[in-house]
Amino acid sequence: ALDNESEKAVQKALKALEANGNEVNFIDIRQDTDLEAKVPHWLKQISAEKLLNKRSTTWRNLSKAEQENALTKQTESTLISNPTLIKRPVIETGNKVTAGWTKDDQAEYL
Repeated sequence: ALDNESEKAVQKALKALEANGNEVNFIDIRQDTDLEAKVPHWLKQISAEKLLNKRSTTWRNLSKAEQENALTKQTESTLISNPTLIKRPVIETGNKVTAGWTKDDQAEYL
């Protein structure tokens, strides 16, 4: 299950985007996404710092060394093997990618 914070962010984003007339294609990244293809693409668009959910239980359960590796040299493999570390929602529009649902994201999409 999604952690509560991510679930709420995804639901808020879906409702707001649809209410604003956007066509939304919801995809569960843990089940319906080829993360081996998507994660490298996402990391070309946004930093590991922005894509990693450092508030997640999964993040807190990683050792300091694993956290450091996730932020530097093993970001791609860490996110692919631990999809709950991906900050949600990940929104793709054309070649643009954002992660999370901050006030800045809302201002950009709404």
